[in-house]
Amino acid sequence: MMTPEEDKIYGCSVVHWDFLSNRNDCINRRKPQISNKMRSAGLDRYNNDDDDDDDDDDDFFSGGPCPSCRLAVNKETGRLKWCMGGNDTWRFRVKLMLLIPAVLLPITIIFIALSRSQVIGKAPHHRTYLVHTTRRQDEKIEEILPPTSRGETERAGEEEEEDRSLIPGMKTSYVPAETLLPSRRLYRRKRDLDGGESVDGQVEEVDDPSSDKNLDNFLDDYYYSETGAEDQVKENLEIHSNDYREYDDDDDDDDDDDDECARKNEEVHSKLFNGKYDDIEERSQDESDEGELGGRRLISDTSLPISDDDDDDEQQQRLENEADTDFHTFWKGEGNARAIREAQAKIMTEYMDRSADPCEDFYQFACGNWAKHNPIPKDKAAYDTFEMIRESLDSVLKELLEDPIPRDSGPNTNDATVKAKYLFRSCMNYEILEQRMERPLIQLLDELGGWPVLRPDWDPEKFDWLLLVAQLRLYNNDILISEWVAPDIKNSDQYVIQERIQLQFDQTSLGLPTRDYFLQPSNTIYLKAYKNYLIKIATLLGASLQNATLDADELIEFETKLAKITSSPDERRNVSELYQRMSIGELRTLVPQINWHRYLTIVLARPTNLSEPVVVYALQYVQDLVNLLSKTRPRTIANYLLWRFVRHRVNNLDDRFQEAKQKFYYILFGREQAPSRWKNCVAQVNSNMGMAVGSMFVKKYFDEKSKNDTLSMTREIQKSFRELLNQTTWIDDETKELATEKVNAMLLRIGYPDFILQPELLNERYKDVVIRPDKYFENTLNILQHLTRVEQDRLGSPVNKTLWNTAPAVVNAYYSRSKNRIMFPAGILQPPFYHRYFPRSLNFGGIGVVIGHEITHGFDDKGRLFDKDGNLHRWWKDGAIYGFHERAQCLIDQYSRYTVSEVGMQIDGINTQGENIADNGGIKQAFRAYQRWLRANGDVDEALPGLNATGKQLFFLNFAQVWCGSMRPEATRNKLKTAVHSPGKFRVIGTLSNSEDFAEVFHCPLGAPMNPVDKCSVW
Repeated sequence: MMTPEEDKIYGCSVVHWDFLSNRNDCINRRKPQISNKMRSAGLDRYNNDDDDDDDDDDDFFSGGPCPSCRLAVNKETGRLKWCMGGNDTWRFRVKLMLLIPAVLLPITIIFIALSRSQVIGKAPHHRTYLVHTTRRQDEKIEEILPPTSRGETERAGEEEEEDRSLIPGMKTSYVPAETLLPSRRLYRRKRDLDGGESVDGQVEEVDDPSSDKNLDNFLDDYYYSETGAEDQVKENLEIHSNDYREYDDDDDDDDDDDDECARKNEEVHSKLFNGKYDDIEERSQDESDEGELGGRRLISDTSLPISDDDDDDEQQQRLENEADTDFHTFWKGEGNARAIREAQAKIMTEYMDRSADPCEDFYQFACGNWAKHNPIPKDKAAYDTFEMIRESLDSVLKELLEDPIPRDSGPNTNDATVKAKYLFRSCMNYEILEQRMERPLIQLLDELGGWPVLRPDWDPEKFDWLLLVAQLRLYNNDILISEWVAPDIKNSDQYVIQERIQLQFDQTSLGLPTRDYFLQPSNTIYLKAYKNYLIKIATLLGASLQNATLDADELIEFETKLAKITSSPDERRNVSELYQRMSIGELRTLVPQINWHRYLTIVLARPTNLSEPVVVYALQYVQDLVNLLSKTRPRTIANYLLWRFVRHRVNNLDDRFQEAKQKFYYILFGREQAPSRWKNCVAQVNSNMGMAVGSMFVKKYFDEKSKNDTLSMTREIQKSFRELLNQTTWIDDETKELATEKVNAMLLRIGYPDFILQPELLNERYKDVVIRPDKYFENTLNILQHLTRVEQDRLGSPVNKTLWNTAPAVVNAYYSRSKNRIMFPAGILQPPFYHRYFPRSLNFGGIGVVIGHEITHGFDDKGRLFDKDGNLHRWWKDGAIYGFHERAQCLIDQYSRYTVSEVGMQIDGINTQGENIADNGGIKQAFRAYQRWLRANGDVDEALPGLNATGKQLFFLNFAQVWCGSMRPEATRNKLKTAVHSPGKFRVIGTLSNSEDFAEVFHCPLGAPMNPVDKCSVW
């Protein structure tokens, strides 16, 4: 209502919402009088609308001031307006300030309620009492966690790997496998034979990549991959692999280019694919973001976009579903050749950046738009073509494991595939996991003597560190000392005990990826995160916050001292210097503080003879270790040993422990959320029972024609290597002859071992594995113990070099140095590597390059040390050795100049030389084989619909797109510090810039970034 004074001013009253119609009449009749009084009241601005627009928002009402502070309808505009009158401007503002929160508050409450209801709907079953009792302690611990901003945590890394580090990698792999968390797959770092680089090895035995032993110890081979290969013999010596993934990518596409620019780009693209590059003017140095360094282009790159929003989650799920559909289509052989080619052409075109000049940066040309279509999922530290394929494969394995179990097949069945399904169900049965909580682990810890941090009454007088180390080894864990059974690398026809120290490989021997995380002050943030993770796990298991904090400080101090006595990768590059063969008695003399006879009796479950031979690769470490242990409190040693065991066994408990791990991994690797439970469970089953899973996969999806086709391609590429070998001028004839014998003697294993399709043999493999549907924790322990027994029982038996123990359903390829054997599991024989309906150009540019890569590993810086029988000895002449080192140094220098600009780090050309040699040799051999095929099949259509490219151009395009990908900065740094593979971008640029074939096919002028004057070549 208006005040009497207002009524007097306006000469009329207002009592209804439709007051404006009458009020305007009133104002118009008395406007002169009102205007004067309004001016005196300081309200001129409401009475004058001098602009010509219709926006009465500025002056509220064009017809004059509104008499009071109300919400009303403007007669002229029909808009709902706030009006105010009289001299009460302040009153209007106050009311407005009060009204806004009054309106927004209910909306906010409704929004929050809806959001919480969605979260609750997705959440697992309610937490039990113990969860709530520990919440307060968790909150206190979180308060001391280091900051988690990306800027402060930029360091790269692969999720932790197996604690057990294998001696110099005796086995190489094409890629380091996925970059997911250890919970996804079993990995293990295997040291390279020259001792330098550790490798990630994955095996079928462990569910966690960092503490349990790789299956590889127990079987004949395997590779490292973040996917586990079931039984890979502990060719710990034989395994080496690291990250191949692309860390950065240039994603500077400008969608706003004008028509003229777009037209020019199309013209460039058209000319490039039609062999007319010479007519195109090169981009000047000033126009390029790249610079010259040492006469060679220094390629820098930027990070790819990362998925952050909920909308991205939906998009990612949609993309995954589409990928799954495509995957099923490929594997089931659906569609005809044209449909398959059209689908592949669409994918390849989607990833390309047609505006990029292939002679400037072929990676940008091939993969420039990859990131737009494939943002990094929140549950991954990196995402690339390999990871995409693995996700599709995982979805297929999930379906197989979810297939109904026959009614007559109970938990006590002898059927290996049924056991695998029960193992998967036990992992997925979250209700039981939540009911059991941490009790299974607490019971096991009590059986092992108790974890001091949980036991105030723990008695140091009863502690025996060697006994505990031996007991943990029975669960396939190597802590402090790593022991496994594998062929003697200087006499690979017989198995011997090889005493290998776990900490030889920094990546796998410590709780953090490398020793530098403990020793360099710049890594304090990660050490704090590691400590807080330890505290959280301990408190979740029942420790008091005070005791956990005190014990954690001592434990990390001990592990830091442990890091100091481990060897750096550079110190381990020469495997010949590391290798020391002796008897158990001689080892006892050199390290009398350890009762070796007692330790081996426990691990081998039989008495040992002091005359039995062993091979030691880190004698100095063992001597330093016993000295360190003598100066350390028993409580600290016990806490450390069991912490290294506990941190991986909590993966088999309820989700409280996964939540704690996720906080740690966010800081360490940048992973924004934990993966779905089903993904972890699929990985666990495939790692622990890979042959059983592979049997189901091969029977339903594998195309036998691909096996024969790949074998034929391998023979052709071996022929290419022999041709290149004969053309070399820096190798003497005698060495050439021996090298030819070696390539001819290479064993080939493609797809899967035959026994997995024979139920009796497959069931025999897992006959001692007991699986209970409601005991996931115990199931995992049973498998680990089984794998350990199988491995140790091989001691003294003849080496079966034809035995293949790599799980079939993995996406990777391997070369075993000690067996001179190449393996291509069924999982990698899929697009973009291979499809029977693909043009031959794509198959040679895909799986063909992989084949050539693995063949070349037999002659890289470490592979060349082993002869055709897999024995380590000097079989090259001095002149050939000198020529090799001279050419290898060229590659070392080339790759060392490449910089990942996002993190400001250069590639380690020394650590990556083996993989770089294999990449460069592999593509040369594959292209030569493809050219021979073209000459023999000149009339065959090698085109893809919609791509104006020749078969030869498609060869190089498919090779490059295999390496499309991106990685979070935190993970990038770790990869550059530890990986033996160069980032994907530089595997493309480095290899193709050395290829004369590539320069000819794309008509790159001499001196262009992708066709430098000075090139490097070994093979």
